Amino acid sequence: MKRVIIIAEAGVNHNGDYQRAVDMVYAAKEAGADYVKFQTAVPELVISSVAPKAEYQKETTGNNESQLEMCRKIHLKLDDYLPLSELCREVGIGFMSTPFDLVSIDCLAPLGMDFWKIPSGEITNLPYLRKIAAKGGKVILSTGMSELPEIEAAMNVIEAGGIQRSDISLLHCNTQYPTPMRDVNLRAMEQLRSMHPGMVGYSDHTTGIEVPVAAVAMGAEIIEKHFTLDKSLPGPDHRASLDTAELRAMVNAIRNIELAIGDGEKHVSDSERPNIEIARKSIIAARDIKTGEILTEENLTVKRPGNGISPMRWDEVVGSRAIRDFKADHLIEI
Repeated sequence: MKRVIIIAEAGVNHNGDYQRAVDMVYAAKEAGADYVKFQTAVPELVISSVAPKAEYQKETTGNNESQLEMCRKIHLKLDDYLPLSELCREVGIGFMSTPFDLVSIDCLAPLGMDFWKIPSGEITNLPYLRKIAAKGGKVILSTGMSELPEIEAAMNVIEAGGIQRSDISLLHCNTQYPTPMRDVNLRAMEQLRSMHPGMVGYSDHTTGIEVPVAAVAMGAEIIEKHFTLDKSLPGPDHRASLDTAELRAMVNAIRNIELAIGDGEKHVSDSERPNIEIARKSIIAARDIKTGEILTEENLTVKRPGNGISPMRWDEVVGSRAIRDFKADHLIEI
């Protein structure tokens, strides 16, 4: 099995504090994630002054400010992303950031990201998709709030811009924070796989770690999950994020599941091979048996250990004569 790509989504959980963003890089690395991902935006280019907050944003940040005012507070400056990318290289973790506008795409383009990450909200943004495609490289496209025709249309735009479908990966996603379990629908990954993307994965907004771990067991090749240094911080995403200990637990669980999935072939594993002799049974003398005595169902039984004649040969043994004396509870030979 190919190693699952784990993206620790810092997002805007730094609340616009560059030092906190730095701390999140180190935390993601320590947790074992492959990438730490931020969100890059010029809020005025993304959100109109009359755009309302989402209901979950109202619940977490109140209703006394607009969505634009909220986002102005929690985004880093564009100049912060170059040093963050350099820090990631020094630390040894992949750097990613999701652009939310055309200027942010240009900001991130020189930073050498392995993937462009397109968020669910931009899947119908034609100018945005075309600009991403023109930059080239590999794309991870989140598909929250989308039907298959919308996903196909977005992939077609990216392909038309010069990026091969095999370089476009799809993430199943639900954009509600937190996502109710009844709305997760992990089996939707099967439909995404039918669209022949490069990889299929899952971007999780549930609480806890069990759903992304289950997604890996169902074949997800990429997992994205929000994390925070402190769930009590103000901001829209902290409450639906993992803390650093939970992030580490998720990474460990995913790596264990990767090992547990195996190669799909039913065979005796190296670890259990010694147990064959211990747990299986052999044909055993039920009582003392003399040389030449006929072996019968009365003087034979089946017991552990399993290093003698297999009970599957019972019919072959019954009716034959004892080749020597056998003491009770000892292995029979023929």
